[in-house]
Amino acid sequence: MAEPALLTIHTDGASRGNPGPAAFAYVIARNGDDPIEEAGKLGRMTNNQAEYTALVEALKHALELGGDHRVLVNSDSELLVKQMRGEYRVKNEDLRDLYEEARALCRRFQGGVAFHHVRREENRRADQLGNEALDGLRDPTPRASNTPKAAPKPATHKSPHHAAPPSLRDAGVACLRGAAAAWSAGAASPTPEAVWDELLALVKRHGLPSSPGGR
Repeated sequence: MAEPALLTIHTDGASRGNPGPAAFAYVIARNGDDPIEEAGKLGRMTNNQAEYTALVEALKHALELGGDHRVLVNSDSELLVKQMRGEYRVKNEDLRDLYEEARALCRRFQGGVAFHHVRREENRRADQLGNEALDGLRDPTPRASNTPKAAPKPATHKSPHHAAPPSLRDAGVACLRGAAAAWSAGAASPTPEAVWDELLALVKRHGLPSSPGGR
């Protein structure tokens, strides 16, 4: 069976003031087609909220292109990437709803979604689009899935019965998928050594001893 087609996404969120006026941006690259570029204002929110909103908007748009794709998400937000991989827990209640929405969207892609942390200079186009939106130079293209969003309300106390964090197996598979997707897309990083270090860190974070010869 043929491998699902790849969508390569770069996302970025920005907040001037943190919290302050914010914007989202993303670029979706498709084999054989022109890239899709979107950006828009979000109102007042934190930088991390803007990063997650950019991810949610990009995944919604990618679903419109077909849930049979495999998706590689590139972000310069290390926090977002590690939380979506299951390496970090989401402790900030202001991010939890966005995180859970992003996870739910990821589950709808038959080919899976992998996350790759990139340096800011490797995310230059998405960053540029976000700044243009903040300056009032760009608005998102109207679509069914991108109805105008209001800034999130301040967090209120919630019941502790949230979705369980990813298991060690799920987090490890997500890490490996992210590396495989990045390599298949021609990225030089992460290196095999970096992937091994991430897997060891996951094992330790889940309370399991690593092999004495593991490093």
